[in-house]
Amino acid sequence: MPNASTRPKRGRRNRRTPREDPARNELVSRSLESAQQCLFNQDYGTAFVHYLLVLNLAPVLKDFAKESFRFTLFKWADELDSLGRIQDLFDCYEQALELFPTDEVIINSMGEHLFRMGFRDEAAGHFHKALKLKPDFPEAKENFYRVANWLVERWHFLMLNDRRRNQKYQQAIQKAVDSGCSTVLDIGTGTGILSMCAKKAGAAEVTACELSKTMYELACEVVTANGMNGRIKILHMKSLEMEVPKDIARRVSLVVTETVDAGLFGEGIIESLIHRTDISCPHCNKYKPPSQSGRVIPAGATVFGMAVQCLEVRRHHRLCVSEVGGLVMAAAGELHSPVSCGSEDDSTEPYTTERLSRLPGGYTPLTKPFKALDIDFNNVQELEGLCSREVSRLHLPVTGEGLLDALAVWFQLHLDQESSLSTGPEEDTCWEQAIYPVQTLAGDELIVEISCRDAYLRLCSVAVARDGREFRLDDCLDPERPRNSPGPSGGPKPSPNAEAELCSALACLGTDRSPSNGLRDYTMLECAEMALLNNQPYHDSFRMAMAKLISNLKGARSARGQGLEVTPVADPAVGPMDPGPDPFYVLDVSEGFSVLSLMAAGQGQVKAYSSVEKPHHQAVLRRLARANGIPEEALEFWLNQVEDEQSVLQRPSREKLWSAIILDCVETCGLVRQKLMEKATLARCLLEDGGQVFPERIVLYGMLVESDTLLQESAVQGREPTLGFNIAPFINQFTVPVHVFLDLSTLQCRHLSDSVELFVLDLMNTNANYTDRDVKVQASASGRVTAVPFWYQIHLDEEISVSTFSRESHWKQAAVVLHQPLVVRRGDWVQLTVTLRKSSISVAARVEKEAEPTGTPAARSVGGSS
Repeated sequence: MPNASTRPKRGRRNRRTPREDPARNELVSRSLESAQQCLFNQDYGTAFVHYLLVLNLAPVLKDFAKESFRFTLFKWADELDSLGRIQDLFDCYEQALELFPTDEVIINSMGEHLFRMGFRDEAAGHFHKALKLKPDFPEAKENFYRVANWLVERWHFLMLNDRRRNQKYQQAIQKAVDSGCSTVLDIGTGTGILSMCAKKAGAAEVTACELSKTMYELACEVVTANGMNGRIKILHMKSLEMEVPKDIARRVSLVVTETVDAGLFGEGIIESLIHRTDISCPHCNKYKPPSQSGRVIPAGATVFGMAVQCLEVRRHHRLCVSEVGGLVMAAAGELHSPVSCGSEDDSTEPYTTERLSRLPGGYTPLTKPFKALDIDFNNVQELEGLCSREVSRLHLPVTGEGLLDALAVWFQLHLDQESSLSTGPEEDTCWEQAIYPVQTLAGDELIVEISCRDAYLRLCSVAVARDGREFRLDDCLDPERPRNSPGPSGGPKPSPNAEAELCSALACLGTDRSPSNGLRDYTMLECAEMALLNNQPYHDSFRMAMAKLISNLKGARSARGQGLEVTPVADPAVGPMDPGPDPFYVLDVSEGFSVLSLMAAGQGQVKAYSSVEKPHHQAVLRRLARANGIPEEALEFWLNQVEDEQSVLQRPSREKLWSAIILDCVETCGLVRQKLMEKATLARCLLEDGGQVFPERIVLYGMLVESDTLLQESAVQGREPTLGFNIAPFINQFTVPVHVFLDLSTLQCRHLSDSVELFVLDLMNTNANYTDRDVKVQASASGRVTAVPFWYQIHLDEEISVSTFSRESHWKQAAVVLHQPLVVRRGDWVQLTVTLRKSSISVAARVEKEAEPTGTPAARSVGGSS
């Protein structure tokens, strides 16, 4: 305690009130007035500078000026963004955050700019910080969920929940360490589970590297939480950049990695393992031929393939119909997805990925499984020569009749001599299969070429054999190739008659292979755009709804005595025509490639505006217009005429209004498009009397399900699958409540209720909309409600609608995964609170066992067909 004999110190004088500084006050007052005047004049840059001066000189004004300052910052940032002044933009945000370091709105807005510019890690950090400051901040929550899917891809959860996979890796690592491999390098560590396995096995030194900043920070947290901080060295860098002794103290005797994708080589494992020769030593390589590096887990792989018929693959990669909404598609030329097994582009992956066991409609094997490749990851010379390997050619007997839609590929990963993992379609595994789309008929024998250009595994179906004759597919598709020239691999040419025979067969697939100019005419569409073109019910429904609208408008115009108003219309085939009726203006603002504007123009007396942007896509629409007798003047490309995104929904001319505006309302993944309701509100203001927004209404349907699969794909389920390591709490920070790209028709689940109407979005009537709705659903079976899958009925008008949950749909479904499963008994009533905020759907659920459904909004049952 203080010395009592000490003489008390003189008390501190009361602090005087600081003197007023008239000059400063005058400067603040003038700057504040100038800021407000500049804001009124929309001179946001100057206004921002004045606000900075005011708030730095007079912090007491922060609360008073916060809203105006935010508004000025956001407007000025948008201008800087449009001018490409990115550094100035972020400088402004840094200055703003010095003044308001805990303002969640400014932090979230900066994150949005970072995300748009590709800085996903940094964006996620800002969204996460904004959520910590205000956990119920809906914009930050939606942004964080969106970026979380980029930062921690969903396969991480499946992989960590795959106990069999984790256990086999652990056993292989234990055996290697027991055999003397005491120094370990983990390439692409992810959450650090393999590094922790090595340390637990007794490795003396463990080093891990991870390129993703998010995963690197996550691994550091996980290692610390498991008591291994300081015992495992984690580097935020690419393995190819590591050097001894700069980054790693000494050469390692064991390299562990799982940098493999569905196509085996797509994550760069070959480059990484070649580079390991600089950072590993050979003394542990006891069971493989001598090499120049340490042992590798996995030790190698065997790749298998199989030719399959699959309608789901077909409709996502090529046009399967000859007519779309009344438009004959022959003039479009050859349309296909960017993923083509015959692609010559070495910069793109030659495959897509699918879980074959979950494809709607299933698949039919057309050949027996075949071995495509063996690779020894411990043999450096083999790895270095992989890209220069000679193309191998396999002759595969066709065992079933049908259309050949794809080569499906999987592999067996050999961890060591005794243990392996299979990614085959019949296995219960966290991997999908690689799909190489093919466009041909199956003959008696299929001829496949296998190569490894650019360290991608490439499989190409180059020919079919029928009745002892070989038909090369590129010959059939390329009329310009000289008749007597050999094929690319030097094989014999078929006779002209045989070639014509196969070409004729190919034409039966519904794809025009012989455009009028005699040349191959390729146009690439995204997989979802191809599936959309193949969605005949949607286009037929739209055609009927548009025809009804135009007919009604014509009748109304005639009744008002305005049918004599004319403008000249021309037909390019016959020259200028007599003046016709004033056209109806239709605007299609669909995302990506769309033929809806062309279908509207085909109604006659319609001037259609399309938002298709890509020149080659516009060329396809022009060709289709000519081939289907639609005058050139009837179709315009709207984005060629507007200066910025804000002008997309403006009027076609000062005195005209839109007769119809077509909005793209649902993303392919199964979510409502962002800012849909804002766009609909603006669109309604631009319609002529009697005009319509398509669709006019969207009804959201859902049901209660029990699905362990959705749980496995959404979050790590405790410590048991991760071998006792504490990983779940850390990676589950990146769990998102909405699971997208779901196919409900093949999802492994139990239906615990009938389908019910959950929500309605009325695009034509603002007063009919709401943001929250309570719906009561009765459980039809006992179980655990783990998720609420949902889909949409899209009403083009009162009578015509299409579902996003149908066999022909190009849309997938989505599901809200509950934070905690809800135990129900048959007959229980479950109250769902459905909320829509900024296009983000959330669902809360609770059981009301004794409640009756009286007085609740329409919880009527409806049928959903797959």
